[in-house]
Amino acid sequence: MVFRGHITGGVVVLDEETSLPEGAHVEVIVKMLPYAVKDDSASFSERFAAVLGKAEGLPEDAAEHHDHYLYGVPKQ
Repeated sequence: MVFRGHITGGVVVLDEETSLPEGAHVEVIVKMLPYAVKDDSASFSERFAAVLGKAEGLPEDAAEHHDHYLYGVPKQ
């Protein structure tokens, strides 16, 4: 099972309610997700610097016509 959460006041808080029994032993593996940083002073490019420009082999109009490439919607 994988549960996602965050740290609040030094305590792991799960994002969704779970039915884990009281006293259940768990293992926490910390993954610093680049898009999970909540810094209101950071610009879009600063917050997503780790993933910007990583996609390769996309059509030149992929941003403009993403629905076409993802879902087959006619280009407009």
